[in-house]
Amino acid sequence: MAKPIVAIVGRPNVGKSTLFNKLIGERRSIVEDTPGVTRDRIYGECEWSGRRFSVIDTGGIEPKTDNIILQQMRVQAELAVETADVIVFLCDVHTGLTADDREIAVMLKKSGKPVIPAVNKCDRVGQPPFEFYEFYELGFTEEPIAVSSVHGSGTGDLLDAVLAHLPAEEGEEEEDDRVKVAVIGKPNAGKSSIINKILGDNRLIVSDIAGTTRDAIDTQFENETGKYTFIDTAGIRRQAKINDKIEKYSVLRANMAVERADVCLLMIDAGTGITEQDEKIAGIAHEAGKPTIIVVNKWDTIEKDNGTVNAFNDKIRTALAYMPYAPILYVSAKTGQRIQNLFERIQYVYAQSTLRISTGMLNDVLAEATMRVQPPTDKGRRLKIYYMTQIAVAPPTFVIFCNKAELFHFSYQRYLENCLRDTFGFVGTPIKLIIRQKGEE
Repeated sequence: MAKPIVAIVGRPNVGKSTLFNKLIGERRSIVEDTPGVTRDRIYGECEWSGRRFSVIDTGGIEPKTDNIILQQMRVQAELAVETADVIVFLCDVHTGLTADDREIAVMLKKSGKPVIPAVNKCDRVGQPPFEFYEFYELGFTEEPIAVSSVHGSGTGDLLDAVLAHLPAEEGEEEEDDRVKVAVIGKPNAGKSSIINKILGDNRLIVSDIAGTTRDAIDTQFENETGKYTFIDTAGIRRQAKINDKIEKYSVLRANMAVERADVCLLMIDAGTGITEQDEKIAGIAHEAGKPTIIVVNKWDTIEKDNGTVNAFNDKIRTALAYMPYAPILYVSAKTGQRIQNLFERIQYVYAQSTLRISTGMLNDVLAEATMRVQPPTDKGRRLKIYYMTQIAVAPPTFVIFCNKAELFHFSYQRYLENCLRDTFGFVGTPIKLIIRQKGEE
């Protein structure tokens, strides 16, 4: 049975993200005193009194607005309400009870879900301010709870109320077997669109406005090929264009998403082709040692002839010369072209990144490689390689013991890496070689 879900909803800028971060115990959501910062639903896990449940931080609900982003935020919040088992309706004691609060309350009552009203920014310990009591007018079955998302006061009472409405436990399953897939790329490359196509619903906001997705968002999915957690990341911009703190946080989130991913999908816009920014983003995944699939999106918009794919491949391989191991897949998130092929590729490169080779087999390859191409010499001194062993996976990491590490030229390391790939594959994943000196000084 999946974990119960608790959704935090409310107007923009009432402190939902701060409360979310307090409940899950980490800074998962971007927190900034700017309305509309949290645009999509953000998922996290909370544990209280031995119960574990998922928490959703939603974009603020603006009941009446012409702003396209705010309209989509409202849709996302409504979808979170539909998904949730319990709803925490967060209000702001400083602004008092507003007309928008009343409209949201009506919407939540229609959902038929248990609703716990919480009044945020009651920062003084003890008696809540006089303004707190007007929130009783909302008329929910549960009485309002005074909380401070910054200091954490009142959150214990809030979680006790949440637990009282959670469905009974039936043995919640662990989800550690899911392959975590980070979807990375520059803004407007189609990262959210491809996840929406996979999921079959508008789970993530899709807009032509660059920078729409600001947080890294986890979405679970499974099919006949396996179980996945897709992490949709904020589009990574050029550093010079990152003017405000929110965008800087988003770049940090994208880096964090790559760090916790098992596989990265590097989204490239076929219309603009491979850019310098794509090279830098790919470098993040490469340096982190993550298996990567290069996904060229919007392929349906390109006029093609017999040489189009080869020409595009050549441009990518030239620009991303440091990651020739990454397979390239041409897709269209709009039409669904080749989207299903992604799952087979994800599973394959993930398996390749966790491949373990016995020391005996490695040294057979090493002996043949050194016989074919002699190790380099310098001023009469020859590099002697004693043996090689694998010490880690994800990425596959090998230690090579030799007599003089300074003689182990990079070009010869690259040669040995290519020999390993020719023999064992390691498709889609970086390989790490560690040179250790042993014996002669």
